[in-house]
Amino acid sequence: MTVDVQNSRDYRNITLDEAGIKDLLYPVTILDREREKQRTVASISMSVELPHHFKGTHMSRFVEVLGRHDRDLDGRTIPAILNELKDALDARSARITISFPYFLEKKAPVTGVPSKMDYLCAFRGSSGPEGEDFVLSVGVPVSSLCPCSREISSYGAHNQRGRITIDVRSFQDETGVPEIVWIEELIETAEASASSPVYALLKRPDERYVTESSYDNPVFVEDMVRNASEALMEDPRLTWFQVTAESQESIHNHTAYARFEWRRET
Repeated sequence: MTVDVQNSRDYRNITLDEAGIKDLLYPVTILDREREKQRTVASISMSVELPHHFKGTHMSRFVEVLGRHDRDLDGRTIPAILNELKDALDARSARITISFPYFLEKKAPVTGVPSKMDYLCAFRGSSGPEGEDFVLSVGVPVSSLCPCSREISSYGAHNQRGRITIDVRSFQDETGVPEIVWIEELIETAEASASSPVYALLKRPDERYVTESSYDNPVFVEDMVRNASEALMEDPRLTWFQVTAESQESIHNHTAYARFEWRRET
């Protein structure tokens, strides 16, 4: 006879906010605006609330539920995964985080030479008594040139590589499925907010173009956050967003950063 130790009684009267698995590497399929779908490898964390009377949760069931949905992971399928987790593990609430590199073909600005750029993205979903939640997060490497340095220097100005991270929530339908916001759209917003995009491959004419266009478009880290936020506030699909920019300073021994959070008034 098999004993179900996880379902045995626990007498410490402590309900755990989360119990589950994390850092599971798993092949997944993500929606791609240009090619419909893209295969990548994600790092996945899943958890449920563990009632005070259960000793443990059944870790294998997390992977079983995931295995039924790995062909398509996005805002449309995550509510179903969360509901299945709650049912399979007899839990009031469930959470999932799916972090993955997303690849786009990017052409150099002058020569048009193509190369692959990777962007670190994440889906974060939760379901419980408070309702359904889904956040799309996109991290975009960018380049910025310091306006102050350009202003005070006789020639040249210091520039640096940075990252703009955009997290968004969009309106949901009655089943908790959010309106689609494409990863590519958030990448475009972030890159347009910096001095220049970052490329995986540049030839000499491209490098000259990027260098000179950055000099013509200097931005502080604060400017990048405000530029992106101004564009996102005009998107009628969004109910909430957060923009964070970090700049790995080239002449200082620190990282500069700025952040802005916005919620649509209803």
